[in-house]
Amino acid sequence: MRVVFIGTGEIGVPTLQALLRSDEHQLAAIVTQPDKPVGRDQRIEPPPIKKALAETKMPILQPARIKDRQSIEEISALSPDVIVVIAYGQILPRGILETPRVACLNLHASLLPRHRGAAPIQAAIASGDIETGITVMYMDEGLDTGDILLQHKIDILPTDTGGSLHDRLAQIAPDALLESLQRLAKAIAPRVPQNNALATYAPKLNRNDGKIDWAERAEVIERKVRAFNPWPGAFTTVAVKSGKPRNLKIFSASIVDHTGEPGEILPTEDRTLVIAASDRALSFEEVQPEGRRRMTSAEFLRGFDVTSASCR
Repeated sequence: MRVVFIGTGEIGVPTLQALLRSDEHQLAAIVTQPDKPVGRDQRIEPPPIKKALAETKMPILQPARIKDRQSIEEISALSPDVIVVIAYGQILPRGILETPRVACLNLHASLLPRHRGAAPIQAAIASGDIETGITVMYMDEGLDTGDILLQHKIDILPTDTGGSLHDRLAQIAPDALLESLQRLAKAIAPRVPQNNALATYAPKLNRNDGKIDWAERAEVIERKVRAFNPWPGAFTTVAVKSGKPRNLKIFSASIVDHTGEPGEILPTEDRTLVIAASDRALSFEEVQPEGRRRMTSAEFLRGFDVTSASCR
């Protein structure tokens, strides 16, 4: 089938590569976000999908607004059988949804209707889900509300972070799409309406979402630390005896059977950083004080005389 691929994020790269290798499908063009300034030096960088095409001559469209008439006309002129969307970052207008001859498909990184929205991977870990997956759905004008074609599932591991689960989902997405395209080609693809009563929403995250609330249970905080690694990053604000409070980024945490007032820094024999939650406590191996390098919590405690971590 003739396919137009629309995507931006790293999670879509393996799926794009699978389509490029496929003998059964023809990629007509790629649509991705414009190049943008990144990092402290604001260097202009192409999105991951464009980088993955560096060795090809594949046509690439980078509209600033995919809703503009010119963008709709350019995509319609490609005459696709199927449009495939994964982690694009803009809402597609009706004019594009109605363009493909067969279907407009979206690959979403959750088991819909659970975790609709922009941050389903982090939400699955933070919620304590035991499994997640890739949902291939027929797109409509709602937010991840279209009928389901199929789902491929994986277990969420106790050690999974937002980053590791992202990478595992990226690897199962190609098979989910290729199976979907095969079913469409044979006219045996189902359409299963979502049960809206079971829907949950995972909104776009910002940096402040990573702030830890020590009044929560240790289990909840530990999951959030993993979910928000690497983005937006879990952090707390610690009080320092000889200076102003500092933000402290936390990379991993383990639950320990100590108790104290929420946010209290507890003494330990090995001088690791242990902070009390509402029930038990969490021990931290690696941290990064604001404006400093990443270090062990023992190194941090040697350099800073901290008294407590603030609750929200």
